[in-house]
Order: sequence, then C-alpha cells, then structure tokens
Amino acid sequence: MPEALESALAEVRALLLAPGLTRAVAAGRRRGQRPSVVRAELRPVALKSGPRLQIATSDGSRPHTRNVAPGAEADAAVDELLAEPFGNWHVETADATIQLRVTKSGEAQVHRAAASRTAGEPERHDRAKEWLLDPGDPLFREIGGSAAKRRQVDALVRALAATLPDDLTGPLRVVDLGCGNAYLTFAAYRYLMRRGLDVTLVGVDVREDQRRRNTELAERLGWADRVSFVAGTIAEAPVEPAPDLVLALHACDTATDEALARAVRWDARWVLAAPCCHHDLAAQLRARPAPGPYELLTRQGILRERFADVLTDALRAGLLRLHGYRAEVVEFVDSQHTPRNLLIRARRTAGAPTDGQRAEYRELVGQWGVTPRLETLLAERA
Repeated sequence: MPEALESALAEVRALLLAPGLTRAVAAGRRRGQRPSVVRAELRPVALKSGPRLQIATSDGSRPHTRNVAPGAEADAAVDELLAEPFGNWHVETADATIQLRVTKSGEAQVHRAAASRTAGEPERHDRAKEWLLDPGDPLFREIGGSAAKRRQVDALVRALAATLPDDLTGPLRVVDLGCGNAYLTFAAYRYLMRRGLDVTLVGVDVREDQRRRNTELAERLGWADRVSFVAGTIAEAPVEPAPDLVLALHACDTATDEALARAVRWDARWVLAAPCCHHDLAAQLRARPAPGPYELLTRQGILRERFADVLTDALRAGLLRLHGYRAEVVEFVDSQHTPRNLLIRARRTAGAPTDGQRAEYRELVGQWGVTPRLETLLAERA
C-alpha cells in the first residue's frame, strides 16, 4: 500500500474512533478490486446499554446493522472496514470533514474542510434538511459554480433522490446530456456514490474544450475511472452501453427534445430534464391564428411566450406517456434561483398507452395546429 494512502487511512481511523464522529460513509471500489460490501455507514448511537458505534453495511441485496462497543470491539470493526478496498471514504465530525478518494493508480487524494459552524454555535439541524449536498462540500472547491447554480444542482439531486427507489442495487449507468461545466454531473456522482451504488457516469457536451476541462476535473477528484466525458451532440454523441438514467439540465430549446427522444430510444428507466428556453412552439403559434375562443391567450407577445412554455412541456409529458413512461412536471427549485425551474421527471413503466391518452394528445395538437419537435424525433424512431 502506498505510504500516502496508509497515512490517509490512519487519519480516517482516528476520526472514526474519536468522540466527535457524526457520520461516515465508505463506498465505491478501487481499480481491479471489489469490497465484500458495496457500502458501509458508521454513526454513533446512544443505547440503554451505553454509547455504541453503529455500522450499517449492504451487500447489494440486503442491509446488515450492528452496534459495537467502544474499545477493542469498535477498534476491530473499524480496522476490518478500513482493510476493505473501498474507493471513497467520507467522514464528518463535529469539527471537520475529510473526503478520501483512491485514484486509479492507488494514490490517496484527500480533501479536508472545517465544520461550517463557528465555535460555540449550536448545531443547526435544519441545515441538513436544507441542503442535500452542503455548499461547503470540498467538491465545490474543485468544480466551482455560483451560489444560485449550487442551489439548482442541489435541488436536482434532491429530485433524483426522490426518483430512484430506496432499494436500488446493482450497476447504474448514467448520462448527463448537454452537461456544460458538469456541475450536475459531478454532484450526481457524489450523491449516487454515497448511496453505495456502483455508478458509471458519462457527460456529453458539444464543445471539445469542455470535454477536456471536465476530464481534468474528474482526474483531480480521483473519479476518472467512473466519470468520463465525450464531445458530441445530444442526438449523436457515442454513449455505450445504453444508460439507465438520463439527466439534462437546461438544454436550450429543442435540445431538451433531443435529450428526451434519446432517452426513449435507449429505453432509459428514469429521466430528469429541466428545460430551458422554448422557441419551437412559440414560433408556430405566431405563424397562425389561435383557435377560438383562445385568441386572448396569444394576442399579447408575453402571454403567447408563456403559454408556449406551458404547452411545450405539457405535450412533452404527454408524448412520454404515449411511449411507456409515467411523466410529471414539477418545480424543482424556487424561481428566485432560476426562472427556468420546471422539471420533467419520468419513469419507464413499459405500459401501452390507452386510446383515450392517444386521443387526448392528438386533440390538443390538432386544435392548436402545432407539431412538437419531440413528436417528430420520436416518429423517426418508429
């Protein structure tokens, strides 16, 4: 074992056995090795018999929890876990947070941060509820991003947490289409890794310079063997094998339609797409008179644009339903952080649409005389 890794694990051990431990999670795996469990979580608990260190592990199919006494029993249990070839350790104490990553070459990459509350300040139990990924997480020192962007990303990770089943196990393949600076890409990987999932994630962006930048970030974070990037369009960038989960944050105009269409072609199990600007149907509405008695909806330009936004996302959800998905449109973050705060969240059910659902969709597009871009893209699949 490299000396730096041995030293980092010794630091982790000291924190795990210290009185100030709050929570620790071990997950992931080192290159060419596989731990006997996919995830381990440690936290102090107070029982009638006295303080204990609770260790919850999962082998991917069922959880196992045990409470060990301080002293020799806890020492042995911690040493047993530290001997496992986990790729990641995240340890939180009352005073500090340490994040240990083991790179592909087996080297230790360590991030340390002081606790965000000041000495003497009572612990804020609401902060954990407010943020799923704390804005002080060392991850954000690497990837950057404004406070508003961090809020958006945290809200999307919360939506992701609410979408995936609690008992999800096994490998999970994820793609982030139109990833840009990859804020969501890296945050989603952080969250999924902490859940103990065997995750591989691909970010797609049309710009080659973004691919190089994001790849360098993944290498600095020690995640390059699990998080990769390709340069190409949302519609055609090579992604193999097909993903289980598709993410798309603020892909502009019909790029969101391309992301949704590709997710359907992949038969992705879950889709989370936050649309950005809407121009396609707005232009179609300008080109023809509105059906009666709805002229007032489109006579004023600002109202026509807002109505086009609503109509676009309603038809997207309807089309996903016709292709075997249960889809809903929700607000994922307060509008003060971004005016584009709607999220299309879809889960594949493989159920066939009813005649009523087909008729409902056809009547709506027929009445307004529009052809959504997503409909055209999905027709090309048939």
